[in-house]
Amino acid sequence: MVHRVLFWSGFGVAVRFWQLGLEMRPFFNKGSLWAYPVFASVGASFGYWLQGVDERQSAVLEERKRLILEKRARKAARDAEAEAL
Repeated sequence: MVHRVLFWSGFGVAVRFWQLGLEMRPFFNKGSLWAYPVFASVGASFGYWLQGVDERQSAVLEERKRLILEKRARKAARDAEAEAL
């Protein structure tokens, strides 16, 4: 989880560099250094949210997989019982 948050924090800082590059402004202007932590925190919160989405989707997929496997096992048992008769 931490690696995803760190990645998105870095992505937020990279977006800030990209923005300043497009505007052709200096990267480390004393008056605009406050924006780097803002961009990093926005990126980190996006990464944290994305981690939660991933965990919820994985849980739903695991539950569906379990249900499908149970259904297949019941069908195999019914088929084996029908062949035995």
